[in-house]
Amino acid sequence: MIVLVGFMGAGKTTVGRLLAAKLGLPFTDSDLVIADQAGKPIRQIFAEQGEPAFRQLEHDVIADLLRSQDSVLALGGGAPAHPGTRSLLTAVPVVYLRVSYAEAMQRVGGDRGRPMLARPDVERLYAERDPLYAEAASCTVDTDARTPQDIALDIVARLYSVG
Repeated sequence: MIVLVGFMGAGKTTVGRLLAAKLGLPFTDSDLVIADQAGKPIRQIFAEQGEPAFRQLEHDVIADLLRSQDSVLALGGGAPAHPGTRSLLTAVPVVYLRVSYAEAMQRVGGDRGRPMLARPDVERLYAERDPLYAEAASCTVDTDARTPQDIALDIVARLYSVG
């Protein structure tokens, strides 16, 4: 199991798919599993139930995923903010895909499907989450101005280097 964390726009899904293919593992995106299990998009869960209810659902889904088959698992950007989820992550390799705030906004700024972009304090949220990602991480990989393929190769080298 390899878990990818990082702010929205860091490339968790894109890099995760490439990394899974390189390692011969399945790829799972926790946000897609949550939406599938809930039968509705995440933005609708946020709107109807609020963020605290979503975070608990997210935690429960991630706990189940971490107990399932070996895979590359991309977590939603806010998942490590839940203390219980951070605790679960101590048992697995976690890669923090670090993206600058400016790069993240360039990548996802117009995506209306991301409920966190509707907040007026997105930059503050970025600053609050950065240390949580770093705390959860086994290694940190910068993603600005890099191709997803290069990032995936970097992760493989870092996690599987001998010596």
